[in-house]
Amino acid sequence: MPLTRSFKDTVRARAARDPAFREGLFREAVETLLSDDLATGKRLLREYVNATIGFEALALELDKSPKSLMRMLSAGGNPRADNLLAMIGHLKRREGLEISVTR
Repeated sequence: MPLTRSFKDTVRARAARDPAFREGLFREAVETLLSDDLATGKRLLREYVNATIGFEALALELDKSPKSLMRMLSAGGNPRADNLLAMIGHLKRREGLEISVTR
């Protein structure tokens, strides 16, 4: 049975109507990055950006190129820590979240 909506559209629609889903997706991305799974963390963070603000708007807010941000979170991307942390910090503040690391 073929899907009637694309995965991206489904995630975007859910993120638009469900703040808990957005928060969960963002927290999962950050926790995955901190758990030393860069590939999955970047993929989740990319899904979060696509489902919420989008790369064009995020690039304007961070004064970066949208293509640079997309490349940073691509499968072959190798983001510098300062760029990745600036993006996460900005998205965290935008979403109104507090994130802390515990053992």
